[in-house]
Amino acid sequence: MTLVDQTFAVPPVAEDRAAMIREYLRDAIVDRRLAPGTKLNEAEVGTLFDVSRTVVRAALQALAFEGLVKTERNRGAFVANPSPDEARQVFASRRLIEPGIARAAAECVTPKDIASFRARLHDESRLLGERGPSARRAEIHASGDFHLLLANVAGNAILLRFMEELVARSSLVIALYGRSGASSCGHNDHANIVNALEAGDGDKAAQLLLSHIDHIEADLDLRSTTGLALAEALNTQD
Repeated sequence: MTLVDQTFAVPPVAEDRAAMIREYLRDAIVDRRLAPGTKLNEAEVGTLFDVSRTVVRAALQALAFEGLVKTERNRGAFVANPSPDEARQVFASRRLIEPGIARAAAECVTPKDIASFRARLHDESRLLGERGPSARRAEIHASGDFHLLLANVAGNAILLRFMEELVARSSLVIALYGRSGASSCGHNDHANIVNALEAGDGDKAAQLLLSHIDHIEADLDLRSTTGLALAEALNTQD
């Protein structure tokens, strides 16, 4: 079944279709199938998904709010192309927010939460043994999911929404500039953070998280990249 075929299963409600298109475009951007700077033509996207330009525009506006798409007057929408300064700002923001999230999570983490973290770590270990573009993209997603789970455990819905945006932006930066994506070093960092959470040591978890963010940023080489054409990117399955 092709991507366009799949759209017919979506309920014919504009908001639902806009959300679905947002998710497809978001994945293609974060997965680096759509390169930074790629123009997201409303008519072309509408044709691919069999929806109106109004629905496409709503999806693009949602992505612009996340910082994954930039709109330019009289030119249209483009995949965001984060500069080195913007990349640094993303990680500076994470350094300000995530230690507090770690401390809050350590105060209320449950055995069930720890089991969920361990399951994430198991998935990361499996992905580290795989090779190829799809495996690398999956590693980046798995790493981001770990941080979103941490924010969810902390129990602050506002911070969780902030983290959803920061993780999305981080994934774009890592996919664009990272030398190795989600590295084994990052996986070990995650395991150490979980151990600190399980011990109820919020300060240690916060410090480990800061070191982890340092490791991620140190892996950036700030080189440019290229991606696929819009139609090809949105129909790529791996």
